[in-house]
Amino acid sequence: MKIAILGGDGFVGWPTSLHLSDQGHEVHIVDNLSRRWIDAELGVQSLTPMDSIQERTRIWKQETGNTIQFHLIDIARDYEIFKAWLAEARPDAIIHFAEQRAAPYSMKSDQHKNYTVSNNVNATHHLLNAMVELDLDAHLIHLGTMGVYGYSSVGAAIPEGYLSVDVETLNGDKAAQEILYPANPGSIYHMTKCLDQLLFQFYAKNDGLRVTDLHQGIVWGTHTQQTRRHKQLINRFDYDGDYGTVLNRFLIQAAIGYPLTVHGTGGQTRAFIHIQDSVRCIELALDNPPKKGDRVKVFNQMTETHRVRDLAELISGLTGAKVAYLPNPRKEAPENDLVVENKQFLELGLDPTTLADGLLSEVVDVAKTFAYRVDRGRVPAVSAWTKEIAEEIERDPEHPRLKSVS
Repeated sequence: MKIAILGGDGFVGWPTSLHLSDQGHEVHIVDNLSRRWIDAELGVQSLTPMDSIQERTRIWKQETGNTIQFHLIDIARDYEIFKAWLAEARPDAIIHFAEQRAAPYSMKSDQHKNYTVSNNVNATHHLLNAMVELDLDAHLIHLGTMGVYGYSSVGAAIPEGYLSVDVETLNGDKAAQEILYPANPGSIYHMTKCLDQLLFQFYAKNDGLRVTDLHQGIVWGTHTQQTRRHKQLINRFDYDGDYGTVLNRFLIQAAIGYPLTVHGTGGQTRAFIHIQDSVRCIELALDNPPKKGDRVKVFNQMTETHRVRDLAELISGLTGAKVAYLPNPRKEAPENDLVVENKQFLELGLDPTTLADGLLSEVVDVAKTFAYRVDRGRVPAVSAWTKEIAEEIERDPEHPRLKSVS
């Protein structure tokens, strides 16, 4: 297939591009490189050294003989340019990663909130709008988030997208319906993903677009089979307080002798998936598209759940790192349970990689190898959800409570 990967220079987009190219698909990356500009804004860099996208694709061609083409387009701003490219390329499938993906970054300030909403919602709507205008019957796969659900507190598993409910009619009877699981976003970023859901529902219903929405958990790990082929193909590794995911952050903290920073009680339960499983799930979704006229197909793209404090204890036992409990910059319940259905991908053949499979040591090795690139001042999570919470946040990376943990 000819596949357009929007946001293909990113954390999940890059290994997905390599994975699908390796399978013989014609891959086109469409990206505005905004993630690299955000690194410059935040004064931080990927733990792993990253070459330019042009150099990355050149190395891939050198190693495999496969060409990945790169197109510098800002799909959230340059609608006509993007539509013209789609009209010429007419891909068979479009994989949409082109959104600002960090909840903390989306909460840093009013400017960051505005940017996240403008970028994410416009990018999604420009894509859907252009597909309709061009009569482009491509399978659209969108990388969403488990965060659209919030956290279940009713003692039931979160279903894959849709919830069966009984509605009482005017005459007192019960009418069965299936509705989108009620959205409960925990940040501006998650709110944009909820808006994405509604856009997909409308365009699937109104225009017959074929859409798959992947509600993904927190991604951990760095390497995939393809990124291991050459040192310059390595994936990015974010460790900072805005973009670093919790498990990867714990591993780099351990590598540099920094306490594992658990915020609040650490009782937050999160859903996780390894980066290799993430690209495999995208492949499975690609191979199982909905038919024209079907409702949006929704998968929960995760393989296991863990409490944050349990992860900290796991990494502490693995590395000997100490644990520090800090004020929580997020506005969330101190404790929550999370039970999630994910049987669709399992039924399609996904063989999950779990934390128990030994790949943590691989990530530890990556963290130790590049620990010299870490700026300790960028490790703390300081983007607060409210002005009141901001007053309680610990911003000093060498504060006594971090230097003398028990």
